[in-house]
Amino acid sequence: MDVKGVQAGSLTEYRADWEKMLWISVNSYITIKVFQADELSGELRVDPQGNISMPLIGTILVKGLDQFQLEKKLAAQLGEKYLQDPQVTVTVKEATTQRVTVEGEVNKAGVFPIQGDISVLQAVALAGGLSNLADPTKTVLFRKQGSSMKAYHVDLDQIRKGQTRDPYIRNDDRIIIARSGSRYWLREIGSIVTPYRFLTQ
Repeated sequence: MDVKGVQAGSLTEYRADWEKMLWISVNSYITIKVFQADELSGELRVDPQGNISMPLIGTILVKGLDQFQLEKKLAAQLGEKYLQDPQVTVTVKEATTQRVTVEGEVNKAGVFPIQGDISVLQAVALAGGLSNLADPTKTVLFRKQGSSMKAYHVDLDQIRKGQTRDPYIRNDDRIIIARSGSRYWLREIGSIVTPYRFLTQ
């Protein structure tokens, strides 16, 4: 199985690396320690715009970064003007948990926590990839919009070939991959899905 550049042999490694990271999101609670600079260290809450504010640096966009990326970003900005070779440690003490449900013809259906930007193909990878019975051209993304639920047709084959974009998923999205030759698709799903081009990020 090949899911957006993730080969079958490297899928386990990809999932293991993903699980080690904690992505920073709105309302995350993080600790920043700058070695020998207590005035720059402290505990911060990410604001609704995804920013934090630090002495010297000011406002910094941190939403979507993992702790290691933020360490590098802060070290670079502090080292540019203020400190020589700054040593920065970031700990995500409280991360906002989001989730996606992946069902149907995948090898490990279930509900998966998501942090940061995760695309449809990456969500499928977290579910172990497509089963041998899957029809990648018949995938549905269910997304709640206000008080209603929208269903969007996603063609995984076209995404793999670069013919259409790989949309990012949102919290509580539900992805269903149909079985090849399934009559359920024609009878139930085919009549309610919205064309892929109307899927908004």
